[in-house]
Amino acid sequence: MNRTRAAAAATLATATLALSACSASSGGLPDLPAPSFDEVTVHDPSVVTAGDDIWVFGSHAASAHTADLMSWTQNSMSVADADAAGLFDDIRTELAETFAWAQSDTLWAADVVELPDGRYAMYYNACEGSSARSALGIAIADEVDGPYVNLQILLKSGMWDEESENPGEVYDATVHPNAVDPDAFYDEDGDLWMVYGSYSGGIFILEMDEETGLPLEGQGYGTHLVGGNHSRIEAPNIRFDEETGYYYLFLSFGGLDASGGYEVRVARAEDPAGPYLDAEGNDMSAVAGAPGTVFDDASIEPYGVKVIGGYEWADGPGIGGDQGYVSPGHNTWYDDPETGESFLVFHSRFASTEEIHEVRVHQMYMNADGWPVLSPARYAGESLTEVSAEDAAGTYQVVLFDKVISPLAPTSVEATLAEDGTVSGGLEGTWELGDDAAVTVTTADAAFSGVIAPVWNPTAEAWTWGLTVSSAQGVPLWGRQDVTGA
Repeated sequence: MNRTRAAAAATLATATLALSACSASSGGLPDLPAPSFDEVTVHDPSVVTAGDDIWVFGSHAASAHTADLMSWTQNSMSVADADAAGLFDDIRTELAETFAWAQSDTLWAADVVELPDGRYAMYYNACEGSSARSALGIAIADEVDGPYVNLQILLKSGMWDEESENPGEVYDATVHPNAVDPDAFYDEDGDLWMVYGSYSGGIFILEMDEETGLPLEGQGYGTHLVGGNHSRIEAPNIRFDEETGYYYLFLSFGGLDASGGYEVRVARAEDPAGPYLDAEGNDMSAVAGAPGTVFDDASIEPYGVKVIGGYEWADGPGIGGDQGYVSPGHNTWYDDPETGESFLVFHSRFASTEEIHEVRVHQMYMNADGWPVLSPARYAGESLTEVSAEDAAGTYQVVLFDKVISPLAPTSVEATLAEDGTVSGGLEGTWELGDDAAVTVTTADAAFSGVIAPVWNPTAEAWTWGLTVSSAQGVPLWGRQDVTGA
């Protein structure tokens, strides 16, 4: 069952199922074992399932798999070892036309989806890098790990001074897409779509034939969803939520390297082809760089609901992923068909480790306003569980994000959630615990909604409570309770 069909198998009450199946009494944290992690490196991971295994495919023909979202096994690392890993019999020969057009010797963010007949379609893509000269194609395999056989190139971009994929239109990188970063997904009716794009003219979506994996004829580049004028928006990924009835378009804003300020934002729509709106009702199709600009972050910063960006825990170890993340982004998602739990899967760089990146997984919850909020700690086997106000009260390290796209990540500050409902210290206001671990935090500037759930603190090597909420303006706030509960 692929990731989108797994989502369709979840019931309308996914949050309730997760709570009732895994909840503990309100007498404290559930008795959970210490997690064990095995790391892998897959840039721009995209999820597909095969049996009990959860696979990710990404840039440079990298791939890995897991059964529990914590212990991963690397399958391939690069185009150079793709044949040895069994992804292709001869990748250079199979994709020779793609490499030649893109003037590249490597691949960008691949996406794999299971077709209705059980075959796997890999949407591969390559780009020149300093321009939008790219090719996006499809290869087919009987098994998720290959070997994939090239079928054809689907889209090209960067045909300077020539007709684009839109008949009669000369290619213009400010309004036409860069043909990379595909994400194929099924809608609520089982119809296949593909969203794609990076910078350049923005993000576009195509209706696909689920039997062949090819675009339906006559669409050209498809429907424009967001971006343009080379604004730094890329890595689209769409998830349908049966409980809310919305399609959620996840996007990465900013630059992917350690100094790029990469982050994940989301908007939602009632139809796969949009329009997608953010929490303040802004139509994302109008979000683009100012005319005549390149990488104008100021034009796009106010829009979208931020899910995660770079951050640091002040009480972290001082280096690596336990301290915090640098430029997390290019996400995918996974819905567990048995528990209904949802997860965001992405790559991240880390404090003081430069461009080294690894796959990370965080559990994802829906707040009372129907927007996703992300656990403030990587997934370690926890589930949403009942929590009392007495348990939730305590001293927290709190990270208050903003919408500035910058490598300058916020560092946590200490704040106290008192049992009388007040918040003091580095954050001031009030808080209130609702049903099913729901929580609201209100400050002088905003009202935040989300949940309190167990999280693993790797520095203290202990379980504690985590706070994740998002404001009506689309700004997240995270907290991690001191392990003493003080």
